[in-house]
Amino acid sequence: MAASANMNLMVKAARKAGRSLVKDFREVENLQVSSKGPGDFVSKADREAERIIKEELMGGRPTYGWLGEETGATDGEDPTRRWIVDPLDGTTNFLHGMPHWAVSIALEHKGEIVAGVVFDPAKDELFWAEKGAGAWMNDRRMRVSGRRTMIESVFATGVPFASQRNLPESLQDLARLMPTCAGVRRWGAASLDLAYVAAGRFDGYWERGLNIWDMAAGLIIVREAGGFASGLREGERPQDRGDLIVANEALFDPLKKILLG
Repeated sequence: MAASANMNLMVKAARKAGRSLVKDFREVENLQVSSKGPGDFVSKADREAERIIKEELMGGRPTYGWLGEETGATDGEDPTRRWIVDPLDGTTNFLHGMPHWAVSIALEHKGEIVAGVVFDPAKDELFWAEKGAGAWMNDRRMRVSGRRTMIESVFATGVPFASQRNLPESLQDLARLMPTCAGVRRWGAASLDLAYVAAGRFDGYWERGLNIWDMAAGLIIVREAGGFASGLREGERPQDRGDLIVANEALFDPLKKILLG
């Protein structure tokens, strides 16, 4: 599959940041047993990854706007396009030496996500999609799972951590869903949860209170893999409140109905 110039730029940036993070991750593993711990080191690794990505993307497209988890928003000369970046999704996993984290880069055009990359450097899995061109993992075409019943399906979610809102609602979601399905996983990286739905590894995913950089790239990857996505409330988009549900066509409505009670 031939990728666009923008996609090639996104992939280059993701891989370059990924190489930097892999080096840092090896050091984090060593820091687990130190008295200081790896917290400050990981914060620096996160910021350095965003610097690398921004340098690559803005160097190639200097007129585009920017929204990064670490550096915030910057308007561009072109008001219709902006990059949306999470340089290290799954920071807590990274901090604890668990190899489940990713680089997430999306391109927005006139308020619509038109391209996305989620790169898992630890496994060398590059999930990517462009509007109208399908979804891919490295050079293999992806489709969402073909499962049609809740009882055989495995879902993913995120549960809020300390100081976050939405914990009561998230626990209620779990209580409603778990008796109806084959299992629920909480792996701690929203972009990879979405990519795994696109790859058919998970049958669906939901979460409350996400930021746009958590989900932007993953959303277009799921949709281009044939998945359905919306907010949890009727008529809402995921980016409106940060509440998100995705699944294949057969499971989307049943999953949403259970979660909404």
